[in-house]
Amino acid sequence: MSQADSKTLVLGVLAGAAGMSLAMVWYRTRKAQGGASFPPFCLSSSNGRHARISLEDGSGGAVRALQGRQAETLDKLDALILCVSELKEEVRSLKEAIPRLQEQVREELRGKAGGRRGSPLHRAARKKRAGPAREEGQSSEEAESEGGYVTAHTDTEEELDEEHKACKVRCLIIEDAEEEKDEFTVLIKTADSLHRGPESEKKEGFMMLLERKDEYGQRAPFLWRLARAYGDVYDMTSDTEDKKSYAEAGKTYGEQAIASDPMCPDSHQWFAIMCGYLSEYESVQNKIKNGYLFKDHLDKAIELKPQDPLSYYLLGRWCYAVSQLSWIERKVAATLFGNPPTATIQDALKYFLKVEEIRPKYSKFNYVFLAKCYRDLGQRAHALQWCNAASSMEVVSNEDKEAQKELDSIISSLGL
Repeated sequence: MSQADSKTLVLGVLAGAAGMSLAMVWYRTRKAQGGASFPPFCLSSSNGRHARISLEDGSGGAVRALQGRQAETLDKLDALILCVSELKEEVRSLKEAIPRLQEQVREELRGKAGGRRGSPLHRAARKKRAGPAREEGQSSEEAESEGGYVTAHTDTEEELDEEHKACKVRCLIIEDAEEEKDEFTVLIKTADSLHRGPESEKKEGFMMLLERKDEYGQRAPFLWRLARAYGDVYDMTSDTEDKKSYAEAGKTYGEQAIASDPMCPDSHQWFAIMCGYLSEYESVQNKIKNGYLFKDHLDKAIELKPQDPLSYYLLGRWCYAVSQLSWIERKVAATLFGNPPTATIQDALKYFLKVEEIRPKYSKFNYVFLAKCYRDLGQRAHALQWCNAASSMEVVSNEDKEAQKELDSIISSLGL
């Protein structure tokens, strides 16, 4: 706003707010000069009516009363001018802030800003203006107060334009939030789809998640999928050092996912899986420690998501492995932890059957372990039944290849 426009606005507000003629200015000048004679003059109200007040020499009481009322009116005018000045500063702040606000909001929503800063719109929020409500049928400039002076209406066209801009900014904030939400949804759906694909797609999904780690690395749905992606590349590599490195990184991200959302079953599940992978490369003490973590977090995952077949399958494998522990391994566990882990073949069989109940033909390996359990229990007919079921499933992944090797060993042990 130019200096000339500012002066015009102030003069217009003064005239509309006070509803007084220039005679008031004349009176104030005379008062400052110490004049004692006051000729008759008029106070003009907003509706054009005039109240003529006669001031005659010697009427000291009337003059003093009039002086008091006029001084009070001038004080109110001074306060009004101050309010208008403050409002101008707020409008100026809005004009300066709005051009930068949109980009600032976009950066914050994408995690590029360090923290959400207070919007200049809130710092420059309009103050509630005091004054009596205008009467029906009166314009804002003509709203007359009970005290006999007129209040100013400060909603100018410029303010309305600023409010319109502020409304547009708020809409942009909402749109950006929805856009970010949709972008994250697309990301995790893509990651899930690539995880179900062949090895080339699993690698693509792994690289995609790594590239977005800085952007979404605080969200549990992202973190447990990143841990799962490390599990995928763990399965695809044969180098021992690489496998151990992938297992360690996956365990770290699984732990972060749990910290981010302790009630997410997938976070507990994939943390347990990475503990199981890592135990292959640990000392006996750490192997047993990871075994306890594996069992505890699988139990939590089942508690939170009781119809997930993967958790039951993994828990069945844990029970089967514990049932095969040697005497020395049990002694070490008892020495280090007081109570060694305990599980039987029947426990393992129960969980593998639960997998088949929830989702028939879940995996080739589940059939293989069903055959193992029945073989170890001496139930040869049932063992053969599950061997045939496993043989009917195709070999697709590396896990299927391992399952086929186990299957061939079982069939050989059954004398077929």
